[in-house]
Amino acid sequence: MSGPAPAPASIRSPLGLAAAAVPVLAVVVLAALWGRHLPAIAEIFIVALLTCSVLAAVHHAEVVAHRVGEPFGSLILAVAVTVIEVGLIISLMTSGGSSAASLARDTVFAAVMITCNGIVGLSLLLSALRDRTAQFNPEGTGAALATVITLATLGLVLPAFTTSTPGPEFSGPQLLFAAATSLALYGLFVFVQNVRHRDYFLPVHTPDHPPAPAGDGTATTSGTATTSGTATTSGTATGDGTVTDDEHAPIPSLKSTLTSLGLLLAALIGVVGLAKVESATIERAVAAAGLPQAVVGVVIALLVLLPETLAAGRNARRGRTQISLNLALGSAMASIGLTIPAIAVASIWLGGPLLLGLGATQIVLLALTAGVGILTVMPGRATLLQAAVHLCLCAAYLLLAANP
Repeated sequence: MSGPAPAPASIRSPLGLAAAAVPVLAVVVLAALWGRHLPAIAEIFIVALLTCSVLAAVHHAEVVAHRVGEPFGSLILAVAVTVIEVGLIISLMTSGGSSAASLARDTVFAAVMITCNGIVGLSLLLSALRDRTAQFNPEGTGAALATVITLATLGLVLPAFTTSTPGPEFSGPQLLFAAATSLALYGLFVFVQNVRHRDYFLPVHTPDHPPAPAGDGTATTSGTATTSGTATTSGTATGDGTVTDDEHAPIPSLKSTLTSLGLLLAALIGVVGLAKVESATIERAVAAAGLPQAVVGVVIALLVLLPETLAAGRNARRGRTQISLNLALGSAMASIGLTIPAIAVASIWLGGPLLLGLGATQIVLLALTAGVGILTVMPGRATLLQAAVHLCLCAAYLLLAANP
């Protein structure tokens, strides 16, 4: 998922050709290998193809989103990423039995910790190394962080304390309320970010980094990352006539959009199918390494968040801290706000318990993340120290996930 950068590549470009070939290859490989026992080299190839399929799916979702515009574009992207995440979770839950009952919780919590600490910390680090102080808009970033904290608490903390059912799980009415609240808050945030208070999520221009005048050879950008992580931008042409940002880049033709829509569907089928093919191997590898089941959730989150991480780092290196933070917090919000409702619906036919409540160690890490995040966001600027604190929290989470 990209930030304020060139619009999604044309299908005739090398990137476009690769993005077009990967979904087709994934579907062909899936059909050829379904139900077969695979050698180790084939397993490695499938894992690589699965990763490329995730990136290709996001690319084609961006093309469709660029055509339909906001706020519908952000919804398309969020739904595409959620399908990938939920597909991976369900594929592993159906083969993992009772040991996978907490996989949805582990994956969503991993996404929250990786985005709010890992991606945020990386963004602040790169921005602070570039400009000494990372500047961002506290109104928009604070609103996003508050929404993430609320969604995480309602969906992941409360189940550990409710008494209607034994264990860290919701009763039916409680799960329905959590799912409905998640969808409502996510939808409202999309509206606020893209329509009502769009200016709260635009990059901050300081005296040292004013917006460049049009036609001087430097692109002027003001961007808003969607809640799925992909930024929408407005920009100006460079001095050589090249348009650098999405809104001024050519809108994809109807033919290109329909082609990308078809390839997006193929990529999603490939991701979910290949995940099902690899599910048993992944679980055996985790068990053989002596790692807890929660590590599977971390692997899923890292795979799904790979595009956001790359995009956030790219934007931070360009001094667009606000866009990087929009990417991070928007991704966390989409992961909770859409994944939990989807898993709640899937649990109807999956059977078995749906364990959503966090353990004591995880709650402590979430509370610490919330407190540190609030202190980071409030001033509207951050230094290397805040970046290091967030990165340390992410490292602590990864260590405790593997060695609780």
